[in-house]
Amino acid sequence: MRNLHFKDFFWNVELISTGGYDTIIHYLNDGKRTCKEIEEFIKARASIEEKYAKDLLNLSKKVCGHAEMNALKKSLDVFKLQTEHVSLAHLQLAQSMRGEVKKLEEFREKQKEMKKKMEQNMDAFHKLKSSQFKKTMEAKKMYEHKCRDKEEADQNVNRNANTSNSKQIDKVDAIFIRCASPADRSYQQNINTLAKAREDWIREHVSSCEVFENLAKERIVFLRNAVWTHLNQLSQQCVTNDELYEEVRKSLECCDVQRDIEHFINLRKTGEKPPAVRFHLPIAISRLTTHRMIPLTAEEAVYSSVPDDGYSVIQF
Repeated sequence: MRNLHFKDFFWNVELISTGGYDTIIHYLNDGKRTCKEIEEFIKARASIEEKYAKDLLNLSKKVCGHAEMNALKKSLDVFKLQTEHVSLAHLQLAQSMRGEVKKLEEFREKQKEMKKKMEQNMDAFHKLKSSQFKKTMEAKKMYEHKCRDKEEADQNVNRNANTSNSKQIDKVDAIFIRCASPADRSYQQNINTLAKAREDWIREHVSSCEVFENLAKERIVFLRNAVWTHLNQLSQQCVTNDELYEEVRKSLECCDVQRDIEHFINLRKTGEKPPAVRFHLPIAISRLTTHRMIPLTAEEAVYSSVPDDGYSVIQF
């Protein structure tokens, strides 16, 4: 299958039209805008990574398991340390992204300069072609005007054929030749000049199309690689994170629950026997416990009374 190229598909029927050229320039301007958008996207992602790295670094400084002991404490220390390492890795990622942004800026400026140079060159050819076309049309107009004058003179001679003699006819022809020849020469010269300007413009248009097509190809390849590199950086960051987290997992695997319990017991134990019950009963109570208590009968009860008839107490 034949590859398509700019130089074969961006021509116009009208000589002074720049529609095809303008379409290519519009496409290149859109490409420049895409470069800027990707540049801003990666720059924003770098800022996000940097902020995340700083927040993560601050988090790694916070207290986490300070009162813990033995293997679990060691694992938590590793956890905090690797969190710090992850934050530093993200900070380095942000710096790498900014390095890619710098490359994008340089590439965009380089393309901008090359495009500007070609545009200035093509603008000069467009102006020359348009100017020469205008001159040629003016010369054509003048030449056609002289031709109409000659036709009118010939018609007058024909109408007065009976009264006109050969000398008069020769005089009319001489006047036409004397007046029309400069216009004819000017018209022909302008046609030749326009033809040359057209040939020069065609060569330059083809050359510009080739340059613009190469710029477009370079841009597509560069942006594709830039995004690819960006994704590789993100993937590598995931791998780095997992490697750092694996260190924490290995530390947690060494954390034995029973050993930690025994460590706490050995470090903080307060005694191995429960307290005994050692109470001595009072002597009076001891004696009472040696005698059988016999309840009193009603007759043996002692009554007491007070002057108030409404109040009485029975005391046993």
